[in-house]
Amino acid sequence: MRQGWRWFGPEAPVTLDDVRQTGATNIVSSLHQVPIGRAWTEREVRERQSLIETTPADRSPLVWSVVESIPIPDAVKRRGGEAKAEIEAWIASLEAVAACGIPIVCYNFMPVVDWTRTELDFVTPTGATAMRFDHERFAAFDLFILERPDAAQQYSEEDRQRARVVFETMSEEEIAEITRIITSALPGSTTEPLTIPAFREKLVAYSGIDAARLRRHLVEFLEAVTPAAEARGVKLTLHPDDPPRSLFGLPRIASTADDYAALFDAVPSQASGMCYCTGSLGVRADNDLPAIARRFAPRIHFAHLRATTREGDGRTFHESAHLDGDVDMVAVLRELVAEDRRRGSEESIVFRSDHGHRMLDDLNKVVTPGYPAIGRMRGLAELRGILHALDAPPT
Repeated sequence: MRQGWRWFGPEAPVTLDDVRQTGATNIVSSLHQVPIGRAWTEREVRERQSLIETTPADRSPLVWSVVESIPIPDAVKRRGGEAKAEIEAWIASLEAVAACGIPIVCYNFMPVVDWTRTELDFVTPTGATAMRFDHERFAAFDLFILERPDAAQQYSEEDRQRARVVFETMSEEEIAEITRIITSALPGSTTEPLTIPAFREKLVAYSGIDAARLRRHLVEFLEAVTPAAEARGVKLTLHPDDPPRSLFGLPRIASTADDYAALFDAVPSQASGMCYCTGSLGVRADNDLPAIARRFAPRIHFAHLRATTREGDGRTFHESAHLDGDVDMVAVLRELVAEDRRRGSEESIVFRSDHGHRMLDDLNKVVTPGYPAIGRMRGLAELRGILHALDAPPT
């Protein structure tokens, strides 16, 4: 297995030399500066690739192995195959990536909002901070800040009462903060930052789009783009929904093993694969992570390894240390290693320590939310230790 590291580009607080010091060898990156929907050019991709792969004297080499992500425009999620111009632009981006020899592309199909949290610096018992999704705070936002018209129907009476109590204790600063976190697009997001009025308009645009229709649109998208990926030797990897359940009454269709099975049945090409994210899938207690890895092993080309801890009834959760929480990381890695051993080195699974606690000196720095250097380095070291114990040292 190959050690990856998500790098947000030359303006990011974590530098490429920082990455080298973690032991990672494979970079996961994207052209975040390119507007969503505009086709990437080969020149733009090569510029980023050169920045990553041109190794200074006496430095360890790095390789750009995974594009995370080429954003899928909202029009594709709403209209499927009818969004021809947007799909053609996405294929052009894919072709630019393939021309540069980058073999894996990650993407997601979450409508309106990408990965979602309500707190970025939840204080853990160690004094480090973690990201958290608090169901009551989320409901308070949905019901009383966003004031979504149909929201009350989707919460129980008890949920509504608890949300009102939470909302009534929020200061103006807290209201502004949760609004910013939910609507402004977290790092790596493939959706646009929104104001509250724009957010409401987006939700209206999805009226009548249920899970079956959204899944059909995803299948239509893949039927259009998979032949291009297959012809160019690129693996497409669908990231799970985060969290893996409906938000704002919107359907989510990559939350369970059955969701992925339905997709792979509809588009059987081996170029269509999975980004196996233990953090996203692990939020659901009914997702058996080792079984999912075993079931879809040939489809897994990229893995996000992190853990979460479910709180209370499981709807609230926070990011835990990589070997804590509700994920049996040893069992997960045992399955991934078994699959990796069946492959040649060129097909080896790229994994990265996903997210990480804000800890030690990073508590005193400006960091990218979810992506501080030290917490991710700790996670990578722990994952590397498991791999050595399994007699499968990573490359």
